[in-house]
Amino acid sequence: MGAGTKRPGDIAKRAAQGLREERLRTWRRATFVLARPEARAKAREWFDLYPKAAYMTEIEAWRELSDGRIEFTIRRLPSAD
Repeated sequence: MGAGTKRPGDIAKRAAQGLREERLRTWRRATFVLARPEARAKAREWFDLYPKAAYMTEIEAWRELSDGRIEFTIRRLPSAD
């Protein structure tokens, strides 16, 4: 077998490693629809649990609904590096 030959075990190992790395880079999202005070409290809770510096937590999108509630999506990376 030459240096460029790939064995099935090597290919499987690289594929599994790639899947693990992809899972770590995948953003986690959660969407909430809450009254304004509860929306603020929920956002604060997430930023306390998953600090922006470590988890890249952010409010991805938000809007005020016709009934005054806030719909918002928070996203974060699943783990700190």
